[in-house]
Amino acid sequence: MQWRALVLGLVLLRLGLHGVLWLVFGLGPSMGFYQRFPLSFGFHRLRGSDGPASLASGPAGRPGTPGGPSWLQPPVPAAAAAAASAGRRRAPRRPGPGVCGPAHWGYVLGGRDRGRDEYEKRYSGAFPPQLRAQMRDLARGMFVFGYDNYMAHAFPQDELNPIHCRGRGPDRGDPSNLNINDVLGNYSLTLVDALDTLAIMGNSSEFQKAVKLVINTVSFDKDSTVQVFEATIRVLGSLLSAHRIITDSKQPFGDMTIKDYDNELLHMAHDLAVRLLPAFENTKTGIPYPRVNLKTGVPPDSNNETCTAGAGSLLVEFGILSRLLGDSTFEWVARRAVKALWNLRSNDTGLLGNVVNIQTGHWVGKQSGLGAGLDSFYEYLLKSYILFGEKEDLEMFNAAYQSIQNYLRRGREACNEGEGDPPLYVNVNMFSGQLMNTWIDSLQAFFPGLQVLIGDVEDAICLHAFYYAIWKRYGALPERYNWQLQAPDVLFYPLRPELVESTYLLYQATKNPFYLHVGMDILQSLEKYTKAKCGYATLHHVIDKSKEDRMESFFLSETCKYLYLLFDEENPVHKSGTRYMFTTEGHIVSVDEHLRESPWKEFFSEEGGQDQVEKSVHRPKSHELKVINSSSNCNRVPDERRYSLPLKSIYMRQIDQMVGLI
Repeated sequence: MQWRALVLGLVLLRLGLHGVLWLVFGLGPSMGFYQRFPLSFGFHRLRGSDGPASLASGPAGRPGTPGGPSWLQPPVPAAAAAAASAGRRRAPRRPGPGVCGPAHWGYVLGGRDRGRDEYEKRYSGAFPPQLRAQMRDLARGMFVFGYDNYMAHAFPQDELNPIHCRGRGPDRGDPSNLNINDVLGNYSLTLVDALDTLAIMGNSSEFQKAVKLVINTVSFDKDSTVQVFEATIRVLGSLLSAHRIITDSKQPFGDMTIKDYDNELLHMAHDLAVRLLPAFENTKTGIPYPRVNLKTGVPPDSNNETCTAGAGSLLVEFGILSRLLGDSTFEWVARRAVKALWNLRSNDTGLLGNVVNIQTGHWVGKQSGLGAGLDSFYEYLLKSYILFGEKEDLEMFNAAYQSIQNYLRRGREACNEGEGDPPLYVNVNMFSGQLMNTWIDSLQAFFPGLQVLIGDVEDAICLHAFYYAIWKRYGALPERYNWQLQAPDVLFYPLRPELVESTYLLYQATKNPFYLHVGMDILQSLEKYTKAKCGYATLHHVIDKSKEDRMESFFLSETCKYLYLLFDEENPVHKSGTRYMFTTEGHIVSVDEHLRESPWKEFFSEEGGQDQVEKSVHRPKSHELKVINSSSNCNRVPDERRYSLPLKSIYMRQIDQMVGLI
């Protein structure tokens, strides 16, 4: 009998050890903290030679084939058709029940640790202060290297050619070279665009020197034909931002005052805006011409077609200028253009196209998406409300966001729960909501940052993860990426900031060190692949890493700035107590009551523009406004997830598979 007792004891001991392992490592019951994933996720399986099929959407196939991602299919097609035929809009997508409850966060809090996988090992846990300081200094060094080389080799020209160490200005020999001439106006663009970055990095001596150089050397009385949008966001916005920094009584960034400063930057901004005003004249719709000559006005052969973002993203800069000057002209023309575009949206879907004829109001480009041609239009509806407090801006944004969710968003309902492909925003026909193509562009990477501002943080986490996966694959973001073919459609990367911007804003919203790791990846990629003899160069080809001899001004005004702020936790932007907002060019603007004073509000109503919008805009009821915008109702990421992955490992792996990383 002794041997039987011994065997029984060993069995009981083994069972006890198993029980302990189940409880400690989450290999057993979850004690009610979370619902276990089923073994089959319903994703299309990848067949490979390296092992069994995996739990991610498989290689994208043709529309309608089993191997294609669900993004090819319209969202709830029957309901969408019914809603369109009845002229109704579906209710906005909201997070499902329990998204912020214990069942959702139990995955993080209890019973999940089956051994840390490669994602947790790489991204979870604290980001050491010494490493953060090192990355902050690397970001500042990146800016200094680019800025100093511009000043040494390119100033007073507009841009730096970092490979051959010389300057670049407008292409006088080829007026049709819009890629250059739309942006470069022979007004020391890179210096002007970088002013507030100098202040944010605390370099008061160089900021003061740069401001004096701009005042003494920059003139807009030039025979240069420039794009209204680019001149507004890069030059006008920077002048206004720097002016506000100089005149801020609190001086949070250090002493940035200029001796005997007499509002010269504000006067320069006014001068430039006056030269841009002819673009708003002689258009039957009120939508501005895309280009003006700074000396002579609208060119005789000017194009009557413009993109929605270019015409409808002027309100922040023009509105600030109007309110600082007490002159309604600039805000009025910009607001009129926004309303004109808004009134041209589809009655069925609520969507706008990307190219419009300014004389007829006919949509030349019927593609509706979140990237080039439309991106900053949506951004400035929200940011105009944040700055100026005009309720109609918020109402237009809410209606636009609802249409985006109804017709552009594909994939599973929740970012961090459920089955199906990850959420993605696709390009559709503005009238039918039908898919138009299978590519997304790098500009769309701004959208997670915008979602952070409205509190849709969970959805932002998923979309950001998709763009970050593309970055990991190529060490950069190709200008266009075809998600069906898992390959770039357009291969260059001009040092754009959009992914960095969203990374920064997501870190501010979640304080999750995952985003510091993302920023470090981006910094190291830029340093490895884009650094040239005299600056940082555009990548001509994200695969072979060949370079183009151009460093666009937004690299210093945005990319370096957001990277620096990501790692500089003690920056006055975060600690001064002043609320700041960034323009679409990354220029910093303090949000205060002065900019909400609008003595001409009645004038706008008398002109009929306000009434026109009131008739056409879908006005959310008070409870709808609260659901969409109130911080008490936003889709919060709780503190418990501070040191865990913002997106579960299985979903990260799924996204990596869908972009061909694994």
